[in-house]
Order: sequence, then structure tokens, then C-alpha cells
Amino acid sequence: MHIYFMGICGTAMGNAALLMRALGHEVSGSDKGIYPPMSDMLMNSGVKIYDGYSAERLAFIRPDLVVVGNVVSRGHPEMEWLLESRALDYVSLPELLRTRLLKNRCDIVVAGTHGKTTTSSLTAFLLRERGENPGWLIGGVPRDLPGGSAPGTDGGPFVIEGDEYDTAFFDKRSKFIQYLPQILLLNNLEFDHADIFRDLQDVQRTFSHVIRLVPRNGYIVANGDDANIAPLLENVTWAPIVRVGVGENCDVRIRDFRETPEGSEFALTWRGNDWGRVAWTQSGVFNARNAAMAATACALYTATDKPEWAFPLDALAKFRGVKRRREILVDTPALVAVEDFGHHPTALRLTLQALRERWPNRRLIAAFEPRSNTAVRKILQDAFTDALANADAALVAPVHHASGGAEKMNTEEVAAALRSRGVDARAPESVERLFVELEELADAATPDAPALVVFFSNGAFGGIIKRFADFHRPLA
Repeated sequence: MHIYFMGICGTAMGNAALLMRALGHEVSGSDKGIYPPMSDMLMNSGVKIYDGYSAERLAFIRPDLVVVGNVVSRGHPEMEWLLESRALDYVSLPELLRTRLLKNRCDIVVAGTHGKTTTSSLTAFLLRERGENPGWLIGGVPRDLPGGSAPGTDGGPFVIEGDEYDTAFFDKRSKFIQYLPQILLLNNLEFDHADIFRDLQDVQRTFSHVIRLVPRNGYIVANGDDANIAPLLENVTWAPIVRVGVGENCDVRIRDFRETPEGSEFALTWRGNDWGRVAWTQSGVFNARNAAMAATACALYTATDKPEWAFPLDALAKFRGVKRRREILVDTPALVAVEDFGHHPTALRLTLQALRERWPNRRLIAAFEPRSNTAVRKILQDAFTDALANADAALVAPVHHASGGAEKMNTEEVAAALRSRGVDARAPESVERLFVELEELADAATPDAPALVVFFSNGAFGGIIKRFADFHRPLA
């Protein structure tokens, strides 16, 4: 079968194209933004990429199936031809995955506002360490897996990020509705994606839908400390629930957590039984919960005649994380620089608190680019201000685009509110000016007065992250 991906160079679309190629299909696709690393990965795997969009070209190629990416909307030349001609079958990416891959697997679906990429990477990593051959589709670059996707064994486990964002311009349901969860992980739940959800209750509504899809012989692994998840589970009788967290109501409990110079340590118990102790390079209770959620899912999948907590935790010590998730770029006595994908107030707050605990003697400098469809809007401006107040200094870049319209975040107001709370806060008029001011702050760092710079962005941040790291990284 020849499958054509419309918008093939996106992270999810590209990795899905690689999956279909690995399953033996002929794969091609089109995109406007063709650049490494995804373009190189696709072409090296034998995938043909067409530059730009052309209805005439698509009519000539005549693939067996067209996959419509989330970047496609009405007015797209290839899509308009498909709608008018009805010459070819087309599906969304989630529908492709459900019909061509997931229906034959034990699907471990990782859902939640935060931590999906890390928890998915952890789950696939632990299964591989246990000797399984899982498949996975991850929206990031895991450092401990050979790539962002792999087909795995037919009939075996498949780990996939359960994104609550909508599916396509013609299907406004959340993507995870298509993912056939056998084991559903609910990491956390907050209001996000203000461009498609009205409020928190609207987000809870879509999560309630995916919960209803878990079969009787499956499991719901839920954050037992999350007040927004709790009401969704009150009347669930069709599938067993395993709660994970620090609270006494949790089946899997995180105990004795502490930050260390190398990362963090914690213990896990399973329904009162000692499961094991973890010492690893990741920071924060939120990452400990990510690990506990992943280990629990793996334990439930692999459990046979042994108790679930017999699943070994030793491999967690080798886990290096995901690129752009609290990734350390520079580490010198005077300066540490960290890159994080954070684009939600809670993510910023928890990361800053974890960095403060791990490096308590460094001046903490946050550089934040409001870029996501939620972050650019004013609706969470006060929450972002509260989060950035955990830093000693904050530089807030101009909002990346104006999708917020009249409700656009006012970065000057954020900086002023932070200064009133004792934070050295600035709202430069450009990313380039932000880079200059950040360099001034970094140049003031010494081994006797060290600093830590953390970049928060779910985009490129104007290329300044790499420039900063390249300049400050010690010569080999």
C-alpha cells in the first residue's frame, strides 16, 4: 500500500510515516517546512518528500491512502482537490494508527497535561530493559531509545502519547479517542489548549471519554494526588484503577523523596509492600511520579504469577531523559544552562522549584518565550507570573505570534508584577535584545557567585538557546 502523508515533516507525522515504512508500506508525503533532523530521517529510510503542496502532483501520484496532518485546513490545495474529486481515501493520523497498527497491540496510552513525552519514553525504555520488544510513538527525542518511533512486535505492547488536542480540521475529537487504550495512564489534568477548550470542565469532559474506552481486562493508572482527575474516576466500575502518588490513598506511593547533586532519590511501595529505591539523574517529584506511573504500567503488563512489585526498578538509574526536557546544556562552576520544553505555568513552576532544590546556591535566571496557543493569551498571565516568581531573575520574550488577539499576554505587565515581588524581571522588545541582556546576566556569574539559566520554550526561541550554549560550553 502507498500511503501519502500531507504535512509529513511534523514530529508526529514524520514518526508515523517511519512506522508505516517499517511495517512494509510505500510512503511519501509533502510539506513546506523540510529541514533536518526529520527530513534526513525520512529520506534515509526511503521516504520520498515533495517540497510544497500540489493538487496536480497528488492526482498524478494517486496513492492508496492520504493521511491528513493537523497543519492542514480548508484552502489547502491538496485537501481541496481531495474534497472536490473524491478520488482518494483520506484519514486523520490517529485513525491511521488505530486501523493500521494499534488494533493489533496491547496499547499503553499516556495521557495528561504534563509529562507525556517523558513518561512514554520511560515506559518504552523499561519494557526494553525487561526484554520486551515494544513499539512506540513519542512526540520528542528520547535519549535512551533508538528513535521517536518503532513498530515493535505484532500483538505486543505499544506505547503512545495520548494527546488531548483535536484530531484534524474535520474531526475535532481529541486524538487519544482513537488509541484503543488497554492500559491508560492519567498523569495529571489542568486547563490548557485555550484555542480549542473553553475551560477546565471542557478538558475534563474529553478525558472522561477516553476513560470510558478502557476495557474490563485493562487498567487505569491515575495520578492519585490530582484533584482534577479524582472526580472522573468516582463512578468507574468497568476497569480496575491503580492510583500513583505521594498520598495515603495511593496504591503505589512515592516516599522519602529528596534532591541530590546528581538528581534525586526516592522509594516506591506497592499497597504497603516495599517495591524498591530509585537513585537517578532526573529532578523533581513530578519526574518521580512519571517514573512511578511508567513502572506501574510495565508491572501490570508483565505481571503473571509474580506480584506486580517484582518488576525491577534498577534500570531507572540509567535513564537519561528526553532532549529539551530539563536538558543540561552547560555545566561549569560559574554557570549551568538548562533547556526545557515548558509552556504551561505549572511546568515552569515545578521545574524552577526542582532546579532551586538541586542547585540551591546558584542565582536562578529564567528566560521564557510565550509561544503555545495558550501561553500567548492573557488567560494564564497571572499564573505565569506566579510561576516565574520562583526565579531570581526573569526575561520574558515577546509573544511569538498574535493568535491571542485582544487577549494577548502583556509581557510588560508580567515583568512589572515580578519586579514588585522582588524579581529582577525584564520584557525585552525582541528575542535578540533578550539575548544581549541574558549575556550580561551570565557574564556576572563566577564560581563564587554562580548562576543557573533555564530556557523555557516549545519552539526555537529565535535560535538563542544554541548560541548561548555554544558560547558558554567549555572547550573540549
